[in-house]
Amino acid sequence: MADPFPFAFGMNEFTTQPWSFDEDLENYAALGVEAIELCEQKLDEHRWSEQMQRLTESGLAISAVQPLVRTFGASRMQPDPKGVDARSKRLRQSIERLAPFTPGVPFVVNTGAADGGDMQGMLDATVAQLRSLAPFAAGNGVRLALEPLSATSMNSETAIWTLDQASDIIDAVGHPNVGICLDLWNVWQNAYLDAAIARAGSRIFLLQVSDWRMPRSSGDRLVPGDGEIPIGSFLRAVEATGYRGSCTVEIFSQDVPDSLYLIDPSDVIRRSRSGIERAWSQTI
Repeated sequence: MADPFPFAFGMNEFTTQPWSFDEDLENYAALGVEAIELCEQKLDEHRWSEQMQRLTESGLAISAVQPLVRTFGASRMQPDPKGVDARSKRLRQSIERLAPFTPGVPFVVNTGAADGGDMQGMLDATVAQLRSLAPFAAGNGVRLALEPLSATSMNSETAIWTLDQASDIIDAVGHPNVGICLDLWNVWQNAYLDAAIARAGSRIFLLQVSDWRMPRSSGDRLVPGDGEIPIGSFLRAVEATGYRGSCTVEIFSQDVPDSLYLIDPSDVIRRSRSGIERAWSQTI
């Protein structure tokens, strides 16, 4: 008997960058996508409330929110505003306006890059900000999910690069409303990753997948199943923690000649689902 795939199939809107928010809503459900990871930057500032209402009526589950500003320190992807306090304030604004449409949903956050190489200082600032933001997010009915990024993003997006480092921060924050965004592309090369996944356990709020080749730019990911990551075995490790949320495809693909953004996003979605299901079935 076939072992059923235990997670909803989700799509992060960065994956379908060529489409607008409205096109994402129109196409996802028709292509079998069950959950959407909302990227705030895709919302139209003049129509965002209407768009969010349409999303809540679409039948798509909302797996997570990628807020407009999601790092406390400097970020190449999101350079403004400057300063930890200003960036935290902008994150609070995102929570306030989107929380009414996203009850219980995790908002993804990262440390950001360390100012002047002071990584411990960035970690301390992240703990302090999350301790302050946790009750604020809880009061608005949403959660926070800290994402450790790949070492390829050091000094531009992050001061942590392993899942255990993220768990250490979550331990230090000590609030049940703060958990982890586990992106396999970012952490698959961590030593003893299965043990780190088991440690994270019920604090895994979000699972993201794509596949790896040695990057040719800061955004060079592959469709699941087309690269080097042993996706199936890691999915089994996540399943063993009791996580039953969505398995969300997050692909960045820019500044490379074979960018996936140059082909039909529908094809990327179909190939992604096929690759994930094939990886799962091959681990039985």
